[in-house]
Amino acid sequence: MTVALEVFRALGDATRLRIVQLVRRMELSVGELAQVLGQSQPRVSRHVKILCDAGLLTRRKEGSWVFVALGRPDAVHPVAAALDGWAGPDGAGDHWAVADSARLQAVRADRAGAAAAWFEARAGEWDAIRSLHVAEEQVEAAMQAVLGAGPLGALVDIGTGTGRMLELFGGQAESALGVDRSSEMLRLARAKLQDRAELRQADLYALPLADGAADVAILHHVLHFAADPPAAIAEAARVLGRGGRLLIADFAAHDREELRLRDAHVRLGFDDAQVASWYAAAGLATVRTETLEGGELTVKLWLGRKSVASRVERQGVRLKEVRAA
Repeated sequence: MTVALEVFRALGDATRLRIVQLVRRMELSVGELAQVLGQSQPRVSRHVKILCDAGLLTRRKEGSWVFVALGRPDAVHPVAAALDGWAGPDGAGDHWAVADSARLQAVRADRAGAAAAWFEARAGEWDAIRSLHVAEEQVEAAMQAVLGAGPLGALVDIGTGTGRMLELFGGQAESALGVDRSSEMLRLARAKLQDRAELRQADLYALPLADGAADVAILHHVLHFAADPPAAIAEAARVLGRGGRLLIADFAAHDREELRLRDAHVRLGFDDAQVASWYAAAGLATVRTETLEGGELTVKLWLGRKSVASRVERQGVRLKEVRAA
């Protein structure tokens, strides 16, 4: 009863209902929420605090930004079910929901546009930029150790950039696909790889692969540029078959605020619990983490594995095969 009272009190305001619906779509900073809602940042912060106190949201500070995500499942799930039952997940027919959705798309476009412009302007020096933070040879050796020396099957490198991961792991793969939004990055990758891998221009939130088509997916120093990291991980998990592996190499949480402005980083790194929760939500189990220190920033490796078919499912497949024979 106490939880219900706190939740109903917190939701007794139209703006706070709108905030919950927006954060259900993607994690947003307080400033971005203010932009979408057309309200001052202090006012939005007060609303966010009330929602956090009720367990509906949670806040995480990254440099000078505060990101807002969904809170405790026991508070969020009943509210989400009720909202969907009344208005649907997108709030169709509610003029506020329609307007908020349009402004949220503008925020997404701003994030993506800033990152795309930065990539296009620096494509030629991309590999050198990466090496400024931590010795790339150390990162690559650790990634090789985590993935192992055996066959990788169908490999997809998400946000392939100049194709370094395809260059590194393509020889172990039965097939290798690199995906990137930047045509300039792909041009450089094609020149480097010389048809040793397939390259496609596509968005990391809409990969050009069928469900379960890949055995290994890599996100190498990509996630901190992502407007919606959980959605990027979910999309990577979608294209993995059962037992497939996702390897993320990215920065540990840090407070280097200048990277947000100078280098278009959307997120200032990640912590283990954060990535583990996103993996779990996407149906992946975190099976290994590695920490690589020694540079200006600490690099982390997170390896996730998609659940394999249950014994009952495997038996069912074998039974079908026997009957077919």
